[in-house]
Amino acid sequence: MALFKLSINNRAVEADVEQDTPLLWVLRDNLGLVGTKYGCGIAQCGACTVHLDGKAVRSCVLPVSAVGKSKVTTIEGLSEKGDHPVQKAWDEVDVAQCGYCQAGQIMTAAALLKAKPKPTDEEIVATMSGNLCRCGTYHRIKEAVKVAASKSN
Repeated sequence: MALFKLSINNRAVEADVEQDTPLLWVLRDNLGLVGTKYGCGIAQCGACTVHLDGKAVRSCVLPVSAVGKSKVTTIEGLSEKGDHPVQKAWDEVDVAQCGYCQAGQIMTAAALLKAKPKPTDEEIVATMSGNLCRCGTYHRIKEAVKVAASKSN
């Protein structure tokens, strides 16, 4: 075991875990941040998406030892009151059905809009295509990203 000092949601935290422990399990099991979901365990579904220095990454395959001094943001840290433009758009468009994939979808969309505030439909589809939704709400996801983009600076 090793002690890892991490920056999670703008807080300094420590985790005493094996160096190959996926960040997902550190977040959920060691830090109690259960908003990030386990989906497939092989970085194919997107349910475990978090931000690493503002970029969307799959936490199920990212060993905690690879985080280093990078800043991790989870769905819990995206906004203090759940009022990030993407979160508000998700609610406005009524995206969620079962909701399981939504944290990963929102984190991917937020990273996209940070990098490209006014993405084209094609850019939205290309970016979001790596996040699976068992309920098939892809058309509402795309619409919510467009709504969030229209309300962002």
